[in-house]
Amino acid sequence: MEITVSNGDIVILSPEDFAPEPIFECGQCFRWNKSGEREYAGVAFGKPLRIIWDDARVTLCGAADDEALWREYFDLDRDYGEIRSAFGFDAHMSLAAQFGRGIRILRQEPWEALCSFIVSQCNNIPRIKKIIEALCRLCGEAIGDGLYAFPAPERVADLSPEQLSSLRAGYRGAYIHSAALSVSSGAFDLGAASRLPEKDALAALLSLPGVGTKVASCAALFGLHMLDFFPIDTWMKKSLANHYPGGFDPKAFSPYAGIAQQYLFYYERSGQQRCPGRAAERKEKSRSTR
Repeated sequence: MEITVSNGDIVILSPEDFAPEPIFECGQCFRWNKSGEREYAGVAFGKPLRIIWDDARVTLCGAADDEALWREYFDLDRDYGEIRSAFGFDAHMSLAAQFGRGIRILRQEPWEALCSFIVSQCNNIPRIKKIIEALCRLCGEAIGDGLYAFPAPERVADLSPEQLSSLRAGYRGAYIHSAALSVSSGAFDLGAASRLPEKDALAALLSLPGVGTKVASCAALFGLHMLDFFPIDTWMKKSLANHYPGGFDPKAFSPYAGIAQQYLFYYERSGQQRCPGRAAERKEKSRSTR
């Protein structure tokens, strides 16, 4: 992937390997929003960013001062084309990978990912975004232009029951608070979890109240950047039932089963495999339950 720095921007000259809409609409993150026909805006690691694109390039506006941060966050040094080609032995996966070409797994801040996917359980994307935004406004650091950083676990741990209730997160509020207490006190070390073998990392995440297998797998894949995790939610159950009725082993796609999962998830939710002409449905599908 060809990347240059120009006038303070990071410019990606191979947009087929960096597609903002699939990246931000494939269910992996909740703080990026479309702000124009070909424009997204969001916040990561307390840094705001605007992304614009055309058929020739993707521009990360004003990102050059934090080039290392954004290169890591967007996993820009990994060859996703090579990964896609390795999935070619599976016909349906090949279709899904081609449809989702340009998806990259974001290297999100581990606490933010854990908290966000606790919020995501039995929830839909617009409501998840609303709760997370309310949490950021409640106790996140203001970073200008009405934007807020994701709050540190210590800030969330200090919230009163009344403040948690104001988020309208329902039963998830208690789980958010419990996780914040565990992480801020050092009882749960996300950095240490990222260095564990996959099975042990999953067990550690499952020890947190309110964290089941799907939430733990999402936290590991999107927060700890453990790319062999394969979260299964309602959309993935549908995909596997429709296309792999004889059984499915994610390890066939190791060590990048998580990337395979995102291709399958995005393709299934789009409805393209059922009716290739229904591209307009993609926006509505992006609002469905994660």
